[in-house]
Amino acid sequence: MSNQASTATIGAPGRASTHRLPTDRWRRIEVAFWLVAVAAFFVFPQHRVLGSQILITALFALSLDLILGYAGIVSLGHAAYFGMGAYAAGILAVHGWGEPISGLLVAGAAGAAMGYATSFLVVRGSDLARLMVTLGIGLMLFEAANQLPSITGGADGLSGVTMWKLLGLFRFDLAGSTAYLYCLTVLFVLFVVARRIVNSPFGLSLRGVRENVKRMPAIGAPVARRLVAVYTVSAAMAGIAGGLLAQATQFVGLDVFSFPRSADLMIMLVLGGAGRLYGGLVGAAVFMIAHLWLSDMNPVYWQFWLGLLLVVVVLYGRGGILGALDGLRDRFAGKRP
Repeated sequence: MSNQASTATIGAPGRASTHRLPTDRWRRIEVAFWLVAVAAFFVFPQHRVLGSQILITALFALSLDLILGYAGIVSLGHAAYFGMGAYAAGILAVHGWGEPISGLLVAGAAGAAMGYATSFLVVRGSDLARLMVTLGIGLMLFEAANQLPSITGGADGLSGVTMWKLLGLFRFDLAGSTAYLYCLTVLFVLFVVARRIVNSPFGLSLRGVRENVKRMPAIGAPVARRLVAVYTVSAAMAGIAGGLLAQATQFVGLDVFSFPRSADLMIMLVLGGAGRLYGGLVGAAVFMIAHLWLSDMNPVYWQFWLGLLLVVVVLYGRGGILGALDGLRDRFAGKRP
């Protein structure tokens, strides 16, 4: 673990504040964040299914934040790795192995394998080239899944995904109780892993690549190898998120590879704040809750209000919602005029 410091605000990048604490120490606001997630299980029992979907999406957003927020790799096809994990876990269960934890490991391995295989194409190009390559990868996998109905179920989706009891004790119920706690545990474990990565010397070198990729080779940093490494780790996390979706819903549809899923993910990360770890988590929760609430309030024009929310956050909240909170904190603390 590096001795580099982190800011006193949830997930804020090191350059955002001068108040720093050791990175291996959990701040009270971070502990409170996770306690709120646990409390939601008891306070909103009727929304546990929605809660599990938010947690899965938050993990997916966290995986994108590793490459976009810290390494500067833009992607419009991150659903490719999410879908690989979903189908890997789903196909495994359909063929008789429904043990959840090992299924997640297979999902992560499938995402990592696809991420590693495609990373050499992604890391070589400019931002525009990366957008096109990642988008193309996602579209190709979408069509491949559509053309292999004997394996993926095609347009009808992969049904018959039957999960065994978690740890041999807890059944995946319709109320989503087991799924919520399961998804929360997996999200927390992988968040800890991501937190250690970004605060390690490896993570600091990624920030250096993001800030000035041309200078890093001059100090002996193997830029390409580090980008390939973080891209593979990100794809593995996305695959695990996809595996969670397959296990929680016991169904896998073609939409796991779809472009809208990747586009929505980018929106969530921008909304919460890229390069902050917690930004993806907050952005996923706000986006999905706003989506549900606005569509219930106005089924016809809800997209207008969601678009307005995004415009306001981007224009007036530098660094997303967490960036706006940082600005308010500093203003009340008298750090800004």
